[in-house]
Amino acid sequence: MNFSGKYQVQSQENFEPFMKAIGLPDDLIQKGKDIKGVSEVVQNGKHFKLTITTGSKVIQNEFTLGEECELETMTGEKVKAVVQLEGENKLVTSFKGIKSVTELNGDTVVHAVVQLEGENKLVTSFKGIKSVTELNGDTVIHVSCHSELRLPVLEGRSAGPSEEPPFPPPLLLFVSAATS
Repeated sequence: MNFSGKYQVQSQENFEPFMKAIGLPDDLIQKGKDIKGVSEVVQNGKHFKLTITTGSKVIQNEFTLGEECELETMTGEKVKAVVQLEGENKLVTSFKGIKSVTELNGDTVVHAVVQLEGENKLVTSFKGIKSVTELNGDTVIHVSCHSELRLPVLEGRSAGPSEEPPFPPPLLLFVSAATS
C-alpha cells in the first residue's frame, strides 16, 4: 500500500493532556489545539518524505523503512528512531518513551501516539485531500474527495483568476491541494 498523499486533520482525542505530559508549553498547546494541520507524504518504495504543516510551523522528516534516522518531534526535539512497516498499512516507531503508530485505511489516516509510561494517548484522524484534474472537451474538471470544480476552457486555456469563477470561493481552498 502506498502512503503518498495529502491528509488534513479531522479530529484529535486527548490533545491537551498529551501535549502537557510531553512538555509542550501551555501557550503553544492553546495555539495548536484548533489548527487543522496538513501532512503530506511522498513514498518512493521504502523511502518516505513527510511534511507536517500546522499553522506557520513546518516539520520535515525523511526516513527509510528499517533504517535508523533522525526525526523532529512535535516539541521540536530531534530524536534517533527506526520506522518499521507492520502489515501493509501501519508505520510504527518508538523513541524516548513514546510509541507512534500511523495506520492508512483508504483515504483515512489514524495516527496514535502513546506515552509508554502512564499510558497517556493522543489519537489524530486525518482525511485524504487527493485530487484529479482532467480535460473533458472544453471543460477542465478538478475533483478531490472534498469538492468538484469545473472551469470552461477559453481559447485553449482555462478561466484565469481575473475572470469571474463559476463556483463559490470556499472551494478555492481545495484547488491547491492537488496530489498524485
